[in-house]
Amino acid sequence: MPLKNYGVLAATAIDRRREGASDTPHYQIHLRDTNGTHYRAAVNVLSQQAPSELLFIVLEDFRHPMTAQLPDPGSGWTDLPSKPDTASLDFIRGNLFDPAAMRTLPPDLPGPDNDLADLLDHFVQRAINDPSAAVFLIGQRFGPEPTIPDKVFGFKPGNGVHDIHMNQGNSGHFTSDDGVFQDGGLLIHFPAEDRWVAVFLAFQSQSFHTDDVTGHTIPGTPPRPTDPAGHVAAVRIVGAVVNPVGPAPEDETVTLLNTTAAPVDLTGWHLADRAKHLLALPAGPLAAGATLTVRGGNGFELGNHGGAITLLDARGLKVHGVAYTARQAAAEGRTVTF
Repeated sequence: MPLKNYGVLAATAIDRRREGASDTPHYQIHLRDTNGTHYRAAVNVLSQQAPSELLFIVLEDFRHPMTAQLPDPGSGWTDLPSKPDTASLDFIRGNLFDPAAMRTLPPDLPGPDNDLADLLDHFVQRAINDPSAAVFLIGQRFGPEPTIPDKVFGFKPGNGVHDIHMNQGNSGHFTSDDGVFQDGGLLIHFPAEDRWVAVFLAFQSQSFHTDDVTGHTIPGTPPRPTDPAGHVAAVRIVGAVVNPVGPAPEDETVTLLNTTAAPVDLTGWHLADRAKHLLALPAGPLAAGATLTVRGGNGFELGNHGGAITLLDARGLKVHGVAYTARQAAAEGRTVTF
């Protein structure tokens, strides 16, 4: 069954601790909300299933409409419904990042800037040193345990959040945790820069093609989005005019690029908007290095208050996806680039 007690912790980071590289280590963060309640965030840096190294991506200028749905900074724990158009995360359907850009890092090694704990340290230490930094950790809550002090930082009651990683497309006995719109993540807002930093983690054993209802891996699909020839993100969404000049209905467009050295047959391919309205692409090959600009219509719409665009192949599987914010869509006639 899906995760219980899924939600987001909004708090201030005050300390952190590394657990090394033995057993199933975590990067531990000590946080406190504006009411003085203490929490611990346990961030996985090693998988129990082979391959043990985690996939990660850091977005140092994260722009996505979900940030507008987050609770007030420092407000503590907030339950989240596992559905779209909320602060709930879904690595596949939310178009948060390009899975092809994820990389692996060992959990903890001697020396600077060479492991996952170092990477987390870089941003968490910045948040600790900046009292105005707002930290948001999305995952599954544990506790509170009124009679038990926290096992890492010693505060009472023990209380916090874990499963701060992808929570679908699992294998083995972890499939019982599968669900949609219940993935985890670490987001930090630095108000002085008006900038969001996002860290997303996944296990190499997880799949990025999952059932829209159960979150289970779709049998016979590759682990990460590819086209039928096996190319990762061979055709990409590179731009969109989401707010054309003039009154509605507007002439919205989406531009695609074939990044490979060979033609890609787009017969049966579609674009999907935030509401999953489909727009068929012109049948036939898209030449190597060529672009294709597709006009909206037939129910396919790009809202001016933030949205998502997803590219689906002839099997209905996701090849690429992007998202944009209301701020990016504010200027009429401007092409949003991805």
